[in-house]
Amino acid sequence: MSSSTLVRPPTVAGTDRATLERLRVLPARHPGRWIATAVVALVLAMVVNSLVTNTNWDWTTVGKYLTWPSILSGVWGTIRLTLAAAVIGFGLGTVLALMRLSRSPLLQSVAWLYIWVFRSVPLILQLLLWYNLAYLYPTLSIGVPFGPGFHDFETGNLVGKFGAAILGLGLSQAAYSAEIVRAGIIGVDQGQHEAAAALGIPRARQQTRIVLPQAMRTIVPTSVNEIIGLLKGTSVVYVLAYGELFYTVGVIYGRNLRVVPLLLVAAVWYLVLTTVLTIAQFYLERHYARGALRTLPPTPLQKARWSLLVAWARLRREPVPASVPAGWASANRTAGHLLRRGNTPSRRDQGGVA
Repeated sequence: MSSSTLVRPPTVAGTDRATLERLRVLPARHPGRWIATAVVALVLAMVVNSLVTNTNWDWTTVGKYLTWPSILSGVWGTIRLTLAAAVIGFGLGTVLALMRLSRSPLLQSVAWLYIWVFRSVPLILQLLLWYNLAYLYPTLSIGVPFGPGFHDFETGNLVGKFGAAILGLGLSQAAYSAEIVRAGIIGVDQGQHEAAAALGIPRARQQTRIVLPQAMRTIVPTSVNEIIGLLKGTSVVYVLAYGELFYTVGVIYGRNLRVVPLLLVAAVWYLVLTTVLTIAQFYLERHYARGALRTLPPTPLQKARWSLLVAWARLRREPVPASVPAGWASANRTAGHLLRRGNTPSRRDQGGVA
């Protein structure tokens, strides 16, 4: 068969431009997505309807006690416990992590033993042990090790409810924080350690200026998750009768018998506090991503502002402002999409020769 008898299929290059522009583009159909959206919307509507119409929730009582002075005092107590325990936990945890990575067998063994013990003993048991420390040591003294003491303290006066709560929460958190920090450090590429050593940088400076800043990208998400768990874990301190949020709520509903509304008050405050921590986590992750990402993820305020600018431009049929990134609006005016200011179709798009 000669080459002249071959039939070639039509190509896009040989198709008239006007014919291509008249073609109808059908959008992809996603029936599963629409079904899932409808089911979730129905369930959400049922939940909202139940919260609004069921009078047993007693939202009036919830609103009344949400800013009650004793409740606000309990919230402040929870914040104090969380901040103090987080500082102690992650400060000591960083030291323990560096001890486990040390070349000294003694430091490695002591750090491992500490983590093993404090991760094995339940938190509520640790709290009760610290609160009853005066039973083991009635007095604590400052002086020469294995020698005379210069000043004695009554253990019961030194370690009260708040002190026992801080010791229990902080020392327990240090065991978990140590593993988080250690995982972040060993997750840094080995070449970074070798490059720092080749430059003659001291080992301590390698950790603080090169390794830890890179490890923070791994440490921050898990650490904030631990702090959120610590925030909720402060409710265990009720066994010491310390006036944090959960204990205060329990005292109030024990008097007025409004159990569910008072529990909702505690839930609302825990939601508020964890939301603040989640926002802080986003900005911390964004800060430490500067060396790893070329373009930082937009903040929620940036997303809202860009979406409003795009919607306003689409409403007025105007070009999108230049302050909006190109990814938020298409650059194809002939298809009816929006353009950033300063972008015009090329001569090829207009039917000419570029």
